[in-house]
Amino acid sequence: MNNTSCPQQDKKLFEHTILPALHILGFIVGLNGNRWGLNTLRRNWRKLGNINIFVLNLGLADILYLLTLPFLIVYHLKRNKWIFGEGFCLVTRFCFNLNLYCSIGFLACISVYRILSIVHPMRSMGRLTTTHSVIISVVVWILVGAQSLPDMFYPKTFKNGSKCFDSTSNEHMESYLNYSIIWTSFGFCIPFLITIWSYGHVTLVVCRSKTIDQDLKQRSLKLLVILILLFLLCYAPYHVFKNLSMYSRVLIHQETCPKWDSGVFIARQASRGLVSLNSALNPLVYLHVYEDMGAHLRQQLQGGQQMFSRLFKSNSCSAPVPQSEPDEV
Repeated sequence: MNNTSCPQQDKKLFEHTILPALHILGFIVGLNGNRWGLNTLRRNWRKLGNINIFVLNLGLADILYLLTLPFLIVYHLKRNKWIFGEGFCLVTRFCFNLNLYCSIGFLACISVYRILSIVHPMRSMGRLTTTHSVIISVVVWILVGAQSLPDMFYPKTFKNGSKCFDSTSNEHMESYLNYSIIWTSFGFCIPFLITIWSYGHVTLVVCRSKTIDQDLKQRSLKLLVILILLFLLCYAPYHVFKNLSMYSRVLIHQETCPKWDSGVFIARQASRGLVSLNSALNPLVYLHVYEDMGAHLRQQLQGGQQMFSRLFKSNSCSAPVPQSEPDEV
């Protein structure tokens, strides 16, 4: 059996229709949501707390990735023909990885700070300074950048640069799979366990306490649900099916056709679209970490509703009474 005898998957529906549609949705919602969040943080800079340093970096990582989405949208709409050069292909994939793992890292940092400030307030008082938050943020950027850097040394293009792989070519897939498994363990699994354990512990302590405000309890529960959804919807499926898909490609390259390849292919394509939505869902974290943002958003929505209502009433009052047309002779 040779590797050409394996059944070929129909990629048109997923890569040329569904995936760019999800990218477009993520770009529009994510750009507007993060722009609103960053503007609110800027206006309230003097109130910026230690956790909000991480929220700021989370927004910057999202913006960095969102600016590369239009190029990926064009790539998929042109039936996977990359027209922006090999160097920019590497930059685009690097920005994606930087956003993905910085987002996971900063969410983990937020969770640790929450458990220290809520569960151990006396121990953490005076120790969680803005300087510490800035230093930790810089360390996260450096670690994720160093973790993502080897990815740029794997071939991303072939056929005169007409493709832009998010992994690499089949010839280097076995080595890339080993790198990806290590990457997944340190970049996703460990921060995921830290985040879920931290917020699960915070939520348990908050709900059991009789002295903590009810509003704080509700916000803690909502934030825990949002983070679980982020990881289970955006991050976990992407890593699971990415590695399974690459393992399938290794087997095919070794002249073995796995029976589960078709199902993994479909799940892999869906997870690629879902992971791009993390930049659109991250602004939800703003609402439940930074208390003033929820009120600010409600004020904006109420203001827009009142303006629309006044405009509608004004148009109704100024509309002329229609005159009947004279009968034709």
